[in-house]
Amino acid sequence: MRRWIVLIALALLLPVCGWAWAKNGRTLMARIESAPAGRAQAAAARVRPALERDLAAKGLAFGAPVFMRVFKREAELELWIGARDGTYRLFRTYPVCTFSGALGPKRRQGDNQAPEGFYRVALGQLNPASSFHLSFNLGYPNAYDHAHGYTGDFLMVHGACVSIGCYAMGDAAIEQIYTLAEAALRGGQRAFDVHALPFRLDTDALAAERASPWHDFWSELKPGYDAFERTRKPPSIAVSAKRYVVGAQ
Repeated sequence: MRRWIVLIALALLLPVCGWAWAKNGRTLMARIESAPAGRAQAAAARVRPALERDLAAKGLAFGAPVFMRVFKREAELELWIGARDGTYRLFRTYPVCTFSGALGPKRRQGDNQAPEGFYRVALGQLNPASSFHLSFNLGYPNAYDHAHGYTGDFLMVHGACVSIGCYAMGDAAIEQIYTLAEAALRGGQRAFDVHALPFRLDTDALAAERASPWHDFWSELKPGYDAFERTRKPPSIAVSAKRYVVGAQ
């Protein structure tokens, strides 16, 4: 017991957003993530009754698949829930309390940028013992990031309102987001998609940014944005020749 108290106390002193941890740091993270999920259970007990009521009012079910979109410029996180017909319906839009950096992708450890791109989150990426209340790891660097030689790790969506490369949602919002995500993953969804985007990538908004050095990169993201807007289903995403390919199986 004393050993666990020491480990957790050390973890609380370590920033988790974008730190290139040494091997012993990764071991510590693994031990902490295996700790009892009492905080997540307490959060679920607080928010689940209201979530179930609000979901039912929209014809949605607790434990159904989830999908998320984050928009930097708008500072919003959209939480979508899978419906019986296979499409996703917007359940709630949460304000992003803060994120660090500017528009554009994360490219290297220490640049303090929050990631942009297409990410997937599985059960093992949830962290109920986060230094920032509750969190989940976006999965940066993904295959695209690796292909471009981008560095950094442990980029999170978490509670509190402080960020070093992460998306901070505040404790109240992350309790709802985390609870619905965990319910979906424990209910059978293998992993959920998170589309981290610079802004809503409609044609006019993208055209207005043609002078940006990131215009070509954002143009690669637009087909993924358009596919979901058109079908209300998260598209399949692959990486080929260092580019995102939308719709690949």
